[in-house]
Amino acid sequence: MKETPVKVAAEDGRIVEPPTSDDSPLAVRGLTVSYGDKPAVFSVDTIVPQGSMMAIVGPNGAGKSTLLKAVLGIVKPLSGTVSIFGESLSEAQQRVAYVPQRASVDWDFPTRVIDVVLMGLYRELGLLGWLTNRHRKTARACLERVGMVEFAERQIGQLSGGQQQRVFLARALAQDADLYLLDEPFSGVDAATEKAIIDVLKSLKSQNKTVVCVHHDLATVADYFDRVLLINVQKIAEGPVATTFTAENLQRTYGGRLAATHIDDLQLPAG
Repeated sequence: MKETPVKVAAEDGRIVEPPTSDDSPLAVRGLTVSYGDKPAVFSVDTIVPQGSMMAIVGPNGAGKSTLLKAVLGIVKPLSGTVSIFGESLSEAQQRVAYVPQRASVDWDFPTRVIDVVLMGLYRELGLLGWLTNRHRKTARACLERVGMVEFAERQIGQLSGGQQQRVFLARALAQDADLYLLDEPFSGVDAATEKAIIDVLKSLKSQNKTVVCVHHDLATVADYFDRVLLINVQKIAEGPVATTFTAENLQRTYGGRLAATHIDDLQLPAG
């Protein structure tokens, strides 16, 4: 017998229909990715509701970044399907923005901060499009949102790690997307940058945008996100943080390697 989807109550008391793969900002079904003989991601399903902020959490090597890259077509899956607002990536590409891991970017490339942000407008401009004052104003406004407008003319390689991360978030904002995918945006940044990033992400949520982040800091999941996907090659659990981000599910995700038994004290295992 086919299950009847359960309706849930939103924070404001509204009854919300659960997302379906037909209308969800992101729907992944049976996704498997392999590097060589060993699967990096195995048969993962997830449906991300509109206007949510979801953390993808798991140990090193669990397939978190690989999952995002497969969604974006950066790596090719062995099997499974991905739909974005009910369409393929090629059809919905303009509705998606991506912030990669900072370590994967060549920061020695000689370009200015403002030019990096203007790259977020390439879909609007086309390969041979002309930049206008409106485009430059848009880029500067995005830099202002992340507290980096005064660095607009600086070379990107001259910035600190946290400043570089803010610039790449500004580039994503310039795309004015509906779905934002971020790969460890808080990794290696200072406290001021972390606050600036989460403030922007929460402002996107307030605009009914959808945010999905690979995230490594267990201590901030409950404060930053409303949904969580726990993964260790396979999906372990998924759902609202309040009911899914539990000590039991985390111990299953990390293979029993978390030392603490109380959810408030859980920390990543060493090494």
